[in-house]
Amino acid sequence: MQASVIHAFGPAEGTFRSVELPTPDVTPDQVLVRVQATSVNPADTGIRSGALAAFAAPFPAVLHGDVAGTVEAVGADVTAFQPGDEVFGFVGGVAGFSGALAELVAVDHRLLARKPRTASFTTAGALPLVSITAYLGIIGHGRVQPGQTVLVYGGAGGVGHLAVQLARIAGGRVFATVADEAQAAAVRALGIEDVIFYQTETVEAYSARLTGGRGFDVVFDTVGYQNLPIALQAVAANGTVVTTGIMGPLDVTPALYKSLTLKVLNTILPLLLNSGRETYGKLLTEVAGWVDAGKVRVLLDEPVFSFEEVSAAHTRAESGRTIGKVAISRAD
Repeated sequence: MQASVIHAFGPAEGTFRSVELPTPDVTPDQVLVRVQATSVNPADTGIRSGALAAFAAPFPAVLHGDVAGTVEAVGADVTAFQPGDEVFGFVGGVAGFSGALAELVAVDHRLLARKPRTASFTTAGALPLVSITAYLGIIGHGRVQPGQTVLVYGGAGGVGHLAVQLARIAGGRVFATVADEAQAAAVRALGIEDVIFYQTETVEAYSARLTGGRGFDVVFDTVGYQNLPIALQAVAANGTVVTTGIMGPLDVTPALYKSLTLKVLNTILPLLLNSGRETYGKLLTEVAGWVDAGKVRVLLDEPVFSFEEVSAAHTRAESGRTIGKVAISRAD
């Protein structure tokens, strides 16, 4: 089969190589998926660049955890799927797991769910990791309750635009930060109460404007490390902050002063520890139901890239100008 691999860490341009690899063997608890689509997550760009080298598979490495495709074969112990099923999931691209930048990928069946009926392969391929992260951030760890004020940092991003929708499903009063008017328009269309232009409005100003200075009940920081101190300022006393990343030293003293709950998400962990993988399949099944019911929609950044344009897709994802997910597809 054809696959895009990296033989070393490096920039988006010039690091990926197209090679021929053997068709994966399928173990008794695996499913062989013919890949129709994937998408670019920060974990993918971080592994490629070497910033997340600790999570990388041995070289030559096939990256990308998100996948949407069709089941080609199933292992002897798999009863949940059969050949021909259309599926999606977050399946690999990290240490010990081959990823979706290939024609075929062997997958632990517990990480898969049936593709939303109303979604294209391209859309489904953009959904897995961001919906898992948003679900855990808003519902799992954030535990958003009806009427609570919820602030999502990076509301137009891959995780962010799913998070604002899930916060609305949970009954929250939802606000989000954006960089420009294009991002603001995209996020407003998802039904939130108001946007914050983080480059021109201070945390003190928008906290006063939107919460009377009390702070937000739940803050979901999809930006990570450098933004976390700001998130800790924005949250109310006894509130909850969920973040997608802490890299390096950080002063979290405000968490003590405000008696906060601080949660750090590592969505790769179930793959690495072989613990809780079935949770991802069940979670994605629930998300698929929301997509089919029209409660959740996926924003795709433009353009959609082909599998021959992986380098360009990574460059776009790292630009900081995206709205929604950067998708890579050979389908639809």
